Amino acid sequence: MNQYTGNKVQFGLAIPQGWRGGDLSLQQENDPVKQYEFSKSISIAADNIGFDSIYTYDHLIPFNRNDLNKNIFECLTLLSSVTTITKRIKIGQIVTCNSYRNPSLLAKIISTLDVISKGRSELGIGAGWYGREYEAYGYDFPSHATRINQLDEALTIIKAMWSSEGSASFEGKYYRIIDAICNPKPIQKPHPIIMIGGSGQKYLLKVAAKHADRYNLFFGSPSKMKRKISVLKEYCKSLESSRRINYHKDIQYSVVLPCIVRDSEEEVNQIIEQYRGKDKTVEQYLKDLVNGISIGIPEKILKGINEYLDLGVTHFIFQFTGLDENSLKLFYSKVIRKV
Repeated sequence: MNQYTGNKVQFGLAIPQGWRGGDLSLQQENDPVKQYEFSKSISIAADNIGFDSIYTYDHLIPFNRNDLNKNIFECLTLLSSVTTITKRIKIGQIVTCNSYRNPSLLAKIISTLDVISKGRSELGIGAGWYGREYEAYGYDFPSHATRINQLDEALTIIKAMWSSEGSASFEGKYYRIIDAICNPKPIQKPHPIIMIGGSGQKYLLKVAAKHADRYNLFFGSPSKMKRKISVLKEYCKSLESSRRINYHKDIQYSVVLPCIVRDSEEEVNQIIEQYRGKDKTVEQYLKDLVNGISIGIPEKILKGINEYLDLGVTHFIFQFTGLDENSLKLFYSKVIRKV
């Protein structure tokens, strides 16, 4: 049993972040103040309704080229603000880009967030992938293998800073810290949950086997999720055999899924027509959204969720389209309560 989650199936959502602002009117959709108010209102609603967690994307510019000029709030700043207006819901990222912050600084940020939230923070982290974003903001964009190795070192540093009674030191190929002190420490013990996100099997899943409490796959189909879980389990077994220690046999499996939920197919189709754009057919639109496995009336979405539950997935993060408080209430009452 995972020490952080037990056997409970958990449901979270990506909150509005400016870009992907939900159902704000055309007059409001590019108004950052109104967008932020919408982010707050959805966070409070999710907390009150009964969702387990809320998340933000760690992107500096939208990764859809047609949306490059739209607003997008910085991940951790936004989380810090909504932490103070929520009470019980977990707070996380899908996922922090390791390249954008020195790992010792990130350890300090998440530790502070854990104190502000009274023990509700998570660390979602990945190696980074959006080359256009790296270039725009002046970050080096090394090879995939190098970014994964950097992630491995970063997590070693973060965990050392969270767990050491005094200072922590580390000398690696990419990072080093010398007598670094992280006070205050996180409230959660031994530390906030570490969720590693990404799809690479050759390198990323090895890092997940070594460091993760939870592995997350973005928009992963059941067949793709099944393959990742199988490979991850083999890496865990290999680490246990070579180092003779228990390497997270109980890693929790998580998936980010797109979602449109309404009481009727007619309402669902209206949302699809509103958002699919003129350059895509309905079939093409749904194909990009994991073949529509979590789009439809509640009964259809439940059927899709059960495909993941059968694989051992117990953590779900939904990216809602047509997002408002009523759709969250519908999802909670007719999906979450039925699982």
